[in-house]
Amino acid sequence: MSSLVKFVEEKFVESKDLPSFSSGDTITVYYEIREGDKTRTQFFKGVVLQRRGSGSTETFTIRKMSGSIGVERIFPINSPSIQKIEVNKKGKVRRARIFYFRNLTGKKAKIKESRG
Repeated sequence: MSSLVKFVEEKFVESKDLPSFSSGDTITVYYEIREGDKTRTQFFKGVVLQRRGSGSTETFTIRKMSGSIGVERIFPINSPSIQKIEVNKKGKVRRARIFYFRNLTGKKAKIKESRG
């Protein structure tokens, strides 16, 4: 059964060539928004908290600060609305899922930039 699901995913889900990123990286996601019959591009810039799943069901969570309020958004990797992803900074973190980042404020909420 699982081989059948994998076959259908490979056949019908279009995978995009996206840059490699992981948790701790600061990225900008450009995605398309449809309002009625109009479409426009909007971007969401923030820190990647996690990547989860595999294959066509993989998702990633981004967190940004809007004023003093934290805003998180979950994007599917293979979403047709995603136009492009830019990696702004590579972060150096020691975990795959950095949920502790939600509770940090001020200088403690800075993520060190990795070299290379």
